[in-house]
Order: sequence, then C-alpha cells, then structure tokens
Amino acid sequence: MNVVDSSCWLEFVENSPIRGVVAPIVLAPKHLLVPTVVLYEVYKKLLAMRGKDYADEFIETMLTAEIVPLDTELSLNAANISREHKLAMADSIIYATALQYNAVLWTTDKHFEGLPNVRYFDKTKQ
Repeated sequence: MNVVDSSCWLEFVENSPIRGVVAPIVLAPKHLLVPTVVLYEVYKKLLAMRGKDYADEFIETMLTAEIVPLDTELSLNAANISREHKLAMADSIIYATALQYNAVLWTTDKHFEGLPNVRYFDKTKQ
C-alpha cells in the first residue's frame, strides 16, 4: 500500500518532474490510501490555485482510493509520532496512517526524510 503526502499530490498537479514518479501510484487507487487530512490540504490548495471547479474535479480522482478517516486510534498514534519525531499535526497524522497500514509514504516534505517507510524526494535535486 501507498500513502501520497499532500506535497506529492501537488507536484502531480503541477506536472513537476516528480509527477513521473508518483503518477503510477496515484493512478493505482487499489493500492492507495488517502488520509482525510491530505484531502483537506490538497483541496484547500487547489481552491486557491485553480478554483472550485478544478478542485472539485481533482478531488474526485483522490476519492477513488481508500479514504482513511481520523479516528481515535490514529489520533493517539499520531500524537505519539508527533512527539517522537517532532512532526506537525498534519504530518504526524499522515505518517501515522502510513505506519498503521504498513504503507510507503511518498513525499517531498523534508520533515519526513530518513524515517522508516518513507520515500522522500528532494525537489531541489529534480
């Protein structure tokens, strides 16, 4: 299974060089988990960048994957992860989701670099 961080979803939208890496993942919803906080972050950014119609249409693509809601267990795991790895709330929820489902987290967010189950892409080297 895979979890694509908000940063990589936005790289996908922007047709960056990272798109080629994450495209096979985001286009294979059978093996993709989407934390609800990622829906929030991507939708908010797309509303600002491209408007409501585009944001609504793009979110439909994300909704073809398995959506992982924030429940009690995931919240508590994320809180522990936040303290242990000094991650912000949204990042800790995203990482906790990946760990809970033994999934690979795909990201361009430097906060995740070096953590287990993470595929980090340095945008400055693409």
